[in-house]
Amino acid sequence: MKAQAMNIAIVLASGSGVRFGAPTPKQFLKLAGKTVLEHTLDIFERHTAIDEIVIVGHEGNLLLINEIINRAGYRKVTKVVSGGATRQQSSAAGIASVVGDGHKVLVHDAVRPLLDHATIDRCLDALDRVDAVDTAIPSSDTIIRVQDDSMIDEIPDRSCLRLGQTPQAFRSGLLRKAHQLAVQENNLKVTDDCGLILQFGLGDVGVVAGDINNIKITYPSDIYLADRIFQLRTRHGNNKETPDLPGKIIVVFGASRGIGKSILQLGTEAGANVVAVSRSSGVDICDENAVRATLRKTMQSFGRIDAVIVTASILRTGLIAGQDYACIDEQVAINLRGSIVVAREAFEVMRESGGSIALFTSSSYTRGRARYSIYSATKAAVVNLVQALSEEFLPFHVRINAINPERTATPMRTENFGIEPAEKLLSPETVAKATLSACFSPATGEVIDVRI
Repeated sequence: MKAQAMNIAIVLASGSGVRFGAPTPKQFLKLAGKTVLEHTLDIFERHTAIDEIVIVGHEGNLLLINEIINRAGYRKVTKVVSGGATRQQSSAAGIASVVGDGHKVLVHDAVRPLLDHATIDRCLDALDRVDAVDTAIPSSDTIIRVQDDSMIDEIPDRSCLRLGQTPQAFRSGLLRKAHQLAVQENNLKVTDDCGLILQFGLGDVGVVAGDINNIKITYPSDIYLADRIFQLRTRHGNNKETPDLPGKIIVVFGASRGIGKSILQLGTEAGANVVAVSRSSGVDICDENAVRATLRKTMQSFGRIDAVIVTASILRTGLIAGQDYACIDEQVAINLRGSIVVAREAFEVMRESGGSIALFTSSSYTRGRARYSIYSATKAAVVNLVQALSEEFLPFHVRINAINPERTATPMRTENFGIEPAEKLLSPETVAKATLSACFSPATGEVIDVRI
């Protein structure tokens, strides 16, 4: 029986990091809470169209790679193979491990941890039309061609130039043939797999759009840039339907109105057991004893908690010079300390069985807004809190994310900004659906955008 064609990602992770100038190969450096390699594997693990992942590593690092895989529980990683001294040799080792010639294969550098799913989709789709696919972005700089004496030989037209990225995509049989031919050649001056296809005239190579954020970590400054991109990167969470939640146990802090009230309603309709509390019911999120008692009572009633959501928040507009310290302290306490208290206490009850925590940030976290500077500052702090705690909680299978809705038609917004056109505001129901979907997704340490 003919084997079913699959979509296979070959992740090249055998680099030594010589150009990076660090004792640790760059694929094993920590970035936004995980190793660079883990971020890259996460991309393919979460993409629904990818069936298998093959990792090509340096012989001396195979044990470390396997430890990373086992700890994170990557289900799609089927093989970890030893690479060679060059990129070409490592790619050859990767394709040699793939059985069958009809698969779609993506070859990707492990040190490009900011690849997006849309680029993967474009590569896979393009393979239905062309023999091989390269990923590239337009050059924003002028490219010059120089002679051996460092004199300019040519300045090509920038409009026809592109900067190559990965992944590159091929049918497995074609890539295998290219590497078989490469072994027989001496002094090949080809730096990637698409170059081999062109070198040997094996087919046409199409180009799909890459992404400007899909940077390759090559030099120390790249790790700082990548970390900043991760900090600002978001995932869109505009889910139109509430997920099915039969038997799920959800605790909502701040459920008396607005988004929290909608989460209570939609979660209950979806079959979940929703425990809803707020200051009006006697539970202040700044009071660790009240929060702890709520969570423990829920555990006693249901035996577990699947998700904890904090929608409680407070906004006081006005210049900082016009706000007294009681007003400032109230915002810091509820928006930041309250989030810390709930996250800490929720983790304590979830650390044995796992679960999900959702905190709320605001679009003002990326740039503070005049007249609500304290609110902006607390929401920026919530994002940093989520990113840090996602790393701390990961070994315990406790996920935590920040929900980042656009302007939403809630009582708090109306109290501060008056009545606004409905078409310019999100509905609380839309944000509630996105929040519930995020809680029961694999995402952790992410900012989940909810947009109109």
